Amino acid sequence: MTLSELCIRRPVMTALMTATIIAFGVFGFRLLPVSALPKVDFPTIAVTATLPGASADTMAASVAGPIERQLSTIAGISSMSSTSSQGTTAIIIQFDLNRNIDAAALDVQTALTIAQRRLPVEMITPPTFRKVNPSEFAVLFISLRSETLPLSTVNEYGDITIAQALSQIQGVAQVVIFGSQKFAVRVQADPEAAAARGLTLDDIRTAVARANSSTPVGTLNGPKQDVALQASGQMANAADYRHVIVAWRNGSPVRLDEVARVYDSVENDKIASWFNGTRSIVLAIFKQPDANTVAVVDGVLAKLPALRAQIPPSVTIQVAMDRSQSIRQSVADVEETLLIAIGLVILVIFLFLRSASATFIPALAVPISLCGTFAVMYVLDFSVNNMTLLALTLSVGFVVDDAIVMLENIVRHIEHGMRPFEAALKGAREVGFTIISITFSLIAVFIPVLLMGGIVGRVFREFAITIAVAIMVSGFVSLTLTPMLCARVLKAHDETRKPNIVLRVFERMFDSWLRAYEWSLDWVLARKPMMLVVTLATLAGTVALYVVVPKGFFPQEDTGFLFGTTEAATDTSFEAMTVRQKELADLLSKDPAVQYINSTVGAGGPNTTTNYARLFIALKPRKEREAAPVVMARLRQKAAQVPGMQAFFQSVQNLNIGGRLSKSQYQYALQSGDTESLYRVAPEMRDRIAKVPGLLDVTTDLYIKNPQMTVEIDREKAAVYGITVDHVRNQLYNAYGGRQIGTIYMPSNDYQIILEVQPQFRVDPSNLSKLYMKTANNQTIPLDAVAKLVPTVGPLQINHQGQQPAVTVSFNLAPGYSLGYAVNEITKIEQSSNLPATIATGFSGTAQVFQDSLRGQGVLILAAVFAAFVILGILYESFIHPITIISGLPSAGIGAILTLMAFNMELSVIAMIGIVMLVGIVKKNAIMMVDFALERRRVGLSAEHAIREAALLRFRPIMMTTFAAIFGTLPIALGAGAGAELRQPLGIAVVGGLCVSQLLTLFITPVIYIYLDRIDRRLKRRLEPQAEEGDNVERPHVAAAE
Repeated sequence: MTLSELCIRRPVMTALMTATIIAFGVFGFRLLPVSALPKVDFPTIAVTATLPGASADTMAASVAGPIERQLSTIAGISSMSSTSSQGTTAIIIQFDLNRNIDAAALDVQTALTIAQRRLPVEMITPPTFRKVNPSEFAVLFISLRSETLPLSTVNEYGDITIAQALSQIQGVAQVVIFGSQKFAVRVQADPEAAAARGLTLDDIRTAVARANSSTPVGTLNGPKQDVALQASGQMANAADYRHVIVAWRNGSPVRLDEVARVYDSVENDKIASWFNGTRSIVLAIFKQPDANTVAVVDGVLAKLPALRAQIPPSVTIQVAMDRSQSIRQSVADVEETLLIAIGLVILVIFLFLRSASATFIPALAVPISLCGTFAVMYVLDFSVNNMTLLALTLSVGFVVDDAIVMLENIVRHIEHGMRPFEAALKGAREVGFTIISITFSLIAVFIPVLLMGGIVGRVFREFAITIAVAIMVSGFVSLTLTPMLCARVLKAHDETRKPNIVLRVFERMFDSWLRAYEWSLDWVLARKPMMLVVTLATLAGTVALYVVVPKGFFPQEDTGFLFGTTEAATDTSFEAMTVRQKELADLLSKDPAVQYINSTVGAGGPNTTTNYARLFIALKPRKEREAAPVVMARLRQKAAQVPGMQAFFQSVQNLNIGGRLSKSQYQYALQSGDTESLYRVAPEMRDRIAKVPGLLDVTTDLYIKNPQMTVEIDREKAAVYGITVDHVRNQLYNAYGGRQIGTIYMPSNDYQIILEVQPQFRVDPSNLSKLYMKTANNQTIPLDAVAKLVPTVGPLQINHQGQQPAVTVSFNLAPGYSLGYAVNEITKIEQSSNLPATIATGFSGTAQVFQDSLRGQGVLILAAVFAAFVILGILYESFIHPITIISGLPSAGIGAILTLMAFNMELSVIAMIGIVMLVGIVKKNAIMMVDFALERRRVGLSAEHAIREAALLRFRPIMMTTFAAIFGTLPIALGAGAGAELRQPLGIAVVGGLCVSQLLTLFITPVIYIYLDRIDRRLKRRLEPQAEEGDNVERPHVAAAE
């Protein structure tokens, strides 16, 4: 007894199995998380080290170098890069995809502990690390401002009350404060006043450090009671420090406020942030690499009401930018597309079957298959995202196919006079193997997708498994529930019953299609060589079109958020940059497409240098504005109106690859230990790349011509006075380094005491003569007695890639230009440039992954075809008939690529997956024809008569399944709304491929079947054991056929 017969005879069992699938599906769906894409982030850790006042050279050599050398001993690192600028080094470590992020973090912590011993002794704060990818954008921005409280107080609430609480939420990697104004006591020394009293900056530094000691003093131990001792001396603000005695002169104290200006200030007064033009403290919440964006945002938003109650009402908290909104909208749009697809597919079934009860049966396959898939998704820890929903939407057109094949065959027997119960038993027996063949051969094409490696394989893993599970469940439903319902819901054929006029019109139209097909099929079968030539031509055409079609990676999504970077000349001050940035932000905020702007200036937070600033722009809802590329083009024109600065814009994407956030979307890197050649060649390459048509915002991260002053120390003179080089450097650090000379420890936080000279002594190089040092005999001499200033140029920022100096050329693409085009053009430039052998080049980030995926596209298609061939060969026990079934695939390929080119779309990874799907879809039609033809061959029909009868009898289910697939995919191809850019190429490729292949495979398959059938039978005779003499072996149907 077959499974179908068992279910037909036991309806209660079948109904309960179906109810179980639905129950588990509903349960799983309610618990599935929501996200933009599957979990595809590289395990990434960012290390940060600070040494205030140190130059980029110093940071690269004495901080980045030792840390990188120690980190390089960790296993599983795929890439490591660093950026060193004034006082800061940031190192980004990306690990292999299969590396556990928590285990990697422990290895990084150990490496930093070992490297700490080789770092400068002046480095008070040890390096820190976070499990966050800096190339990722924050998932949420929260703005804090107040009209009555100073920003340092607002910063205190943001840092202590809000940021620390939010950092504890599951999935939050870190909370970065843009425009941080953390409280500090600033001591601005007057070197002349100090020298007049025989003091140096070292004396001031020592006095302040000693005045704020937190050294423990012990405990009094009595016979009955112990008493802890506490020495007073902890000072909390500038007023306390002003009266610190620095020294005694002539019996009188020299207090700190006599030789310095002491006031309450902030740690970094060269950084600022604005939200919509208002000075603010902005909290940027970053998620961990494996965390769910929507879950993280929901957790933060749920916590905010309680945090609002803990701060004064005068502090305004506003959710500035919420990236989960675009994700939710995108998922909602796909869900709407899914519902439309279901409706269209059911309409197609109804038009062909002309019966509500008959339509109801295959229509049930859709929700049951989706429910079964949701249950498996929950078990496998998947999420409801663009990829899984795209798979479910596409599966709508496929999951009804098996039910249609089963139903149509049973209805055909009922129309010939059989009772529904007997028709169900006979029809299920006839097409059971066909359904199994269709199901497993369709699943087989996704096996190579599951085996894809790298980031692309991670993206499509959930897609492939989801659609495969949906197809598997639909196959099970078609073999169990569908025949059972046919036996009990369908009614015996009634010749007197007439459908309504609409259905009659459609039936007449279908009959005309069938007659036209019959005539054209006979015409083709009389001219078989011509159709063979057409088949070979489609194969050649597909290969040729694949070579010339523009190729890309993932389509650029319009997420509703833009990221902008601005830069001015390398010697631009913070104050000058602030004026220009505010002018630009005010100009951009007036654009009709812009909703919010967060602007940050200065070295600190996300910015590496003072001439660098950033913009995070939230656009209005998609219905109220143009597409993001159009908006960016307009913003570039407006930014050009601000003199003295350049602006670069890119659209925030849900899929970010690489660890370095550059000014433009794509990166091309040059690296070498020969810095002279590297720094000479990199600008030349940038200039040549900038001339390539279609490339925008071409720039580099090379900043080596920053005006500097080198202090040349006369060592012989210094030795005469008993002064060492370290003494000179120490004095300069005291004066110009913003040196942290002490810490104020409070119950909720700790704050720095910063030493520097007063502003008027930091302007003119001649002020070097006003700095004094003590000689060996305790006399003071001006610093220019042993040193002089020499104007030079030096690096503002130094970048390393794999421990070697590196320069990155970044670029954007103009609309209509593909990434494949840009990669080819840059490769040509590289080949014609005769670069020194010491320079290594290559694309990084998205461009690098694109190159890797491009090399695997052809292999992916061939692997999908081979997998289908293997499954079909096993099912049919034939080497030949699988070739017959897959012979129509080139027609699908040529249709898909031509349609993409007609809509001016590139062959992206998404579109390529659509072509892989076509491998599974198109061969279903051939399976239905070949399977029936083989049955007819067994009763003695010739190959030509068998395939002709099969083609005509299976014309209705072929048309039904094809139209169901086309109309199920059409909403994706025509879709709009959030994330439509990501989904559309796949829909267009599938619809185009189906339309062309539907037209051609109806003729290609019969012709190829006829040519290959004789070969198949001869091959089988040779493989069969020879009969011994006297054996009575008869093959009348074979003899008659041949």
